[in-house]
Amino acid sequence: MHKPPKDQLKQGMALMVLLVLTGLAIAGPTGLLAWNENANLLEQRKTQIAMLTAERNDLRNRVALLDPGAADPDLVGELLRRNMNVVHPDEVVITIED
Repeated sequence: MHKPPKDQLKQGMALMVLLVLTGLAIAGPTGLLAWNENANLLEQRKTQIAMLTAERNDLRNRVALLDPGAADPDLVGELLRRNMNVVHPDEVVITIED
């Protein structure tokens, strides 16, 4: 017994929709293949956050050392010499580039 063409069309369309949804579940932007890429990206972001957090903490420490009420004299002297090019004749300046 043959099914009427209308029923065959409905089944064909349902099969097409099912295949498209299966394809998206596997290869779509949130599918199975994207999970590994997203996990790698998450690890990269965590590493980047750790580096930025360390840099922020270093900057906080430097700001605390430059507090106008209690500035660290060694740091102030270093910054003055570096930024103003003020050096005594008997001093040797060693700079470390970041």
